[in-house]
Amino acid sequence: MNKPLVVIFAAICLDAIGIGLIFPILPRLVEDVTHASDIAVYIGFLAALYAAMQFVFAPVLGALSDRLGRRPVLLLSLSGAAIDYVVMAFAPSLWLLLVGRAIAGLTSANISVATAYITDISPEDTRARRFGLFNAMFGIGFILGPVLGGILGDYWLRLPFIAAAALNAGNLLLALFVLPESRPPTREPIDLAAINPFRPMRWAFSMKALMPIVVLFFVLSATGEVYGTCWALWGNDVFGWNGLWIGLSLGTFGVCQTLAQALLPGPAVKLLGERGAILAGIAGACVALFVFAYAKHGWMVFAIMPMVALAGTGTPALQSLATRLVDESRQGQFQGILASAMSLASIIGPLMFSTLYFVVRAHWPGAIWLSAMAVNAIAVPIVLSLRIRPSQTLRSQRPNDQLC
Repeated sequence: MNKPLVVIFAAICLDAIGIGLIFPILPRLVEDVTHASDIAVYIGFLAALYAAMQFVFAPVLGALSDRLGRRPVLLLSLSGAAIDYVVMAFAPSLWLLLVGRAIAGLTSANISVATAYITDISPEDTRARRFGLFNAMFGIGFILGPVLGGILGDYWLRLPFIAAAALNAGNLLLALFVLPESRPPTREPIDLAAINPFRPMRWAFSMKALMPIVVLFFVLSATGEVYGTCWALWGNDVFGWNGLWIGLSLGTFGVCQTLAQALLPGPAVKLLGERGAILAGIAGACVALFVFAYAKHGWMVFAIMPMVALAGTGTPALQSLATRLVDESRQGQFQGILASAMSLASIIGPLMFSTLYFVVRAHWPGAIWLSAMAVNAIAVPIVLSLRIRPSQTLRSQRPNDQLC
């Protein structure tokens, strides 16, 4: 493996650790700076702000990486993340936390630019393997991060943010001194229309046959936001978990999810078909959410965790199904639509679930998981309504044709 790949993989792993570090103790930090007893809405707003800034500026940074080269944009992104964690580590007020998350969202091009970098330096026959390693590095970082964050947060509330800042600073230095440029700068002007984040959604509404798939991606992505938004709050409210136990539970979730994503989608699709695998994933998620809602002891959460991971088989099956709906000449456009749908879900989901948690917390915190079940239920009739033959694509369909 060449040196640039090592740097990119290390950067992604360290970045994922930095992100995961703050999850177990972010609610306690918000509580510390706001002096409020119920901070669910604040948590949702912080998550939505990050996603909104990412949604608006990710296309801009992607276009800049094509124009200026990958390296300077990656360095900018790493610098923004380091600044964000420093601000959050020492922020005495909520507005400074908001500034930090806005900066991080604005510069959060690590994944997309790193993906483009790997594409630049990889022959076609090695890309699949390298992207597999790329995803594995991110998964490992996301498993280790919450555990370390929980341990460090129990020593000092601000310590995980300092550690995350240090990791990103090291990440920045590694890229600065070791990483070469993979794409020379060009003098071509940036297409302003191409960086409009709402442009893919306009395409989606012009291709009505694809709307059920787009809605499915939106619904499932929005439901997935409930975990990052409410998990730490719920664990503390119901079980009295400290940072360590919240971190261990998130780490366990990450392990189960990673193994499920790696091992289950292929056999599930072979056995059940793509639609069956999607429904099995939704069913697995609903069973786990039901247990969460009524769980009285922390061990019950860990016992049902493999069922949570089973839900991860649905998304790869849906992705596989989606790629068969569009011919090769429109795949890039369609993937842009799906990315926009998931980005919007990352904005709306945290706001919705944090508000609901604020409403139910005093009476029954576990009710938040039943609300996630209800959102998942929206997807079931949409999946059942799909009637797609194995050979069906949109090659012969006009933009406004409906799925049969």
